[in-house]
Amino acid sequence: MTSAKSARRPHHWRRDLIELAALFTAVAVADAIANLIGHQPDGPYLLVASAVALIATAAFHTWWAHRHSHAPPPGADGAASSPANGAGNGETVLWRMRTTVRDAPGSLAALCLVLTRLRVDILTLQTHPLARGTVDEFLLRAPAALQPQELTREIAAAGGSATWIERADAHDLVDTPTRVLALATRTALDAAELPLALRQLLGRCTIHSLPAVSVTGRPTGESAPVEGVLEDTVMRLRDPSGGVISVERPHLPFTPTEFARARALVELDARLGPRVPRGEDVLTLPEGNEITVRRADSRDLAAARALHDRCSPRTLGLRYNGPVGDADRYLDHLLSPRFGRTLAVQTASGRLVALGHLLWDGDETEVALIVEDDWQRRGIGSELLGRLVALAAGTGCDSVYAVTQSRNTGMVAAMRGLELPLDYQIEEGTLVITARLRRERAARPSGTAEEVRR
Repeated sequence: MTSAKSARRPHHWRRDLIELAALFTAVAVADAIANLIGHQPDGPYLLVASAVALIATAAFHTWWAHRHSHAPPPGADGAASSPANGAGNGETVLWRMRTTVRDAPGSLAALCLVLTRLRVDILTLQTHPLARGTVDEFLLRAPAALQPQELTREIAAAGGSATWIERADAHDLVDTPTRVLALATRTALDAAELPLALRQLLGRCTIHSLPAVSVTGRPTGESAPVEGVLEDTVMRLRDPSGGVISVERPHLPFTPTEFARARALVELDARLGPRVPRGEDVLTLPEGNEITVRRADSRDLAAARALHDRCSPRTLGLRYNGPVGDADRYLDHLLSPRFGRTLAVQTASGRLVALGHLLWDGDETEVALIVEDDWQRRGIGSELLGRLVALAAGTGCDSVYAVTQSRNTGMVAAMRGLELPLDYQIEEGTLVITARLRRERAARPSGTAEEVRR
C-alpha cells in the first residue's frame, strides 16, 4: 500500500507561476472580447454560445485527462501488454525444469526474461547452491504449443546449462515445505514408507535397500558412514535397520540440498524405531468363517515360521519356485518393512494361515502369496492379491509382477481375476505374469529423462 507521502506529486513553483500568468492573460482576453462583442446587436447570443462551447471543451479536457492519468504506459506491466502467463490464450501444460547458472547477479533475471518472452508463467522456484554456480528448479505453466527442445535452446542462450525438463502434474503444485512435512508424517506413521518417501522427495530415481546380511546369513559387506555418501548421481545412506539405502538417478545429479533432505528423513526413521500400522479388516468367507487381514512385520516371524511348517512341500515349492527345505530363512527379509509390505491373514483363533508380500525390486514391484493347504481354494489368495495391487497403485507403481510356475493354477487364476492387462513370459518352466495398472499419466516428451520407478 502506497503511503500518502509517497503518493503526493512533487511541487514545482515554476509551473504555478506559468499557470497564474496564463490565467490573467485569459481573463484579459475574455474581458476584451466581451467589450467588443457586447456592444453589437447579436452580442449577448454570441457570448452565451461561446460560454457553452468553453464549458463543453473544458469538460472534455477534464474527462480525457482523468482517463489517461491512471493508465499505465504501454509496456509498463507485462501482464497488460502481453499474456505472459498464457491464461486465456489456449491450452497450457505444466513442466518441471532444472538448469544450472553462474552464481552472478543477473543470471536468474536473464532466465526469467526468456520465460516471459515465451509466455511461460513461473509457479514455483527453488535454488540449490553449489560450490560453483546454482541449480534453479522451476515449476512452469507454458503454452501447449511450446516444445521442450525450443525451451531448452532458449534457456541455454540465456546462460543455463545442463537443463533437464519433464512434464509435471497437479501434485507438483504443492510447495516444497508442505510436501516435505507430509512425507515426514507418512514416514513417522509407517517404517515401510521410508523408501517411497525418498522417491517422492527426490523425483524419479531407483532405490535399493541393500541388507548387511544376506538371506543365507552371510555378511554382504554393504555399509555406509553415519553421515552418508553423495557421489554425483548416487547417494548412499545408512539404513537404520542395517545395511545401506542406495539412491540412483543417472540423468540428474543430486544436489547437496537434496542430500540433506534425504538424510533428515533417514534420521527421523532411525529415531522412531520399528513401527507398522496395526489396522485390521475382518472378512467372512463364503462358508461362514471369519478371517482378519492386517499388516505384518518382523514381530510375526514366529507365527510365519509355524505357517511354513504346516505347509506341504508342494505349496512351498510353488511359492519359492523349487524344492525348499528351509524356506523360513527368507522370512526375515520378507517381513522387513524396508523391502516392502506384508499382509497377514489369521483365523478367529489367531493362527496365521496366509501371507501376501509386496516387494520393492529396484525399478519394479513383485507380489507373492502363500496360503496354508487347508485354507486354499477359499478366495483368500484373491483377496490378498487385490489388496496388494491396490497398495502398489497407491505408491505410484505402473505394474506388478508375480514369479510362479505354469502348474500353479491358483496364482494364475488370481492374477486373471484382477481384470487388468496381463503379460506372460515363460522361461525354463518359470512363469512371470505382469499386471499393468491402469493409471492416468501425462505423456512424457521425447528426449527428457527416462522415468524410473521405485
